[in-house]
Amino acid sequence: MASSRRKRTPPQNQHVTPHPRGWAVGTAGKSKPGKVVPTQAEAAAIARQRAIRRQSELFIHGRNGRIRLRNSYGSDPRHIPG
Repeated sequence: MASSRRKRTPPQNQHVTPHPRGWAVGTAGKSKPGKVVPTQAEAAAIARQRAIRRQSELFIHGRNGRIRLRNSYGSDPRHIPG
């Protein structure tokens, strides 16, 4: 008998990184960016919508490549009071 449960796919975390033609929006684990746009703000807005839709995390990197903002739009594994 087949199970009625759906197999959960792992979250597809979204990254905004510097790119020679502007800013890239990409999914973790993929080698090519999904989209390249001129401004970091535009890339962040696109990545935020993708992260919300996929219930994943958003990572925005600075020009130096370091993570400057991280936000979770998925199911948090535990409740943190405060």
